[in-house]
Amino acid sequence: MIEIPTGLPAELVPLAWLRGVWEGTGVIDYEADGHHYSTEFTHRVSFSTGEGPYLSYSADGWTGDGDDRAPLLAEIGYWRLGRAQTSADPGPALLPARAAAAPLTADDVEKLRGDDDAFPLEVALVRADGTSELLLGEVRGPRIDLASDAVVRPATAKPYTAASRMYGLVEGHLLWAWDIAALGAPMASHASARLAKVE
Repeated sequence: MIEIPTGLPAELVPLAWLRGVWEGTGVIDYEADGHHYSTEFTHRVSFSTGEGPYLSYSADGWTGDGDDRAPLLAEIGYWRLGRAQTSADPGPALLPARAAAAPLTADDVEKLRGDDDAFPLEVALVRADGTSELLLGEVRGPRIDLASDAVVRPATAKPYTAASRMYGLVEGHLLWAWDIAALGAPMASHASARLAKVE
């Protein structure tokens, strides 16, 4: 059952099931650059609400524990429903809104739902290696499908060109799978995990 807290902006209702901190384990299984990467890892993900119509996101992944702990991933970002920005939205940069902002109603959000019963989703991520990624996709009930629209990385980061991600709420757990095209290899399954809500 998905709980929707009172006071949540209407734009976040389709994403309400993500809110909270999730932690669990997963597996990496990926072949690239003449090497087969295969290991188990621990993953911690946080989705929280702020002052805007978006979820703040952070994730860390690592292998081992204690002194043997080795970081694999650190990324932060924002998740929001895809909708055209209007004069009532601030930006770009620090530019204030030009019109009074009225919160979207449930009816306004419902108009964003597509013919396939899904809401458009935009996710902007930045990883600790400097790679930035814009993923576009959709949320349909307790399932999210995303694919890279753009990847920007510094020359010092390892090659990473595209990805797709799937998230789902299954029996109270957050399950996800991540396919990547990296290190010269084509798009292929890379990692998956099962996370339980810890907060």
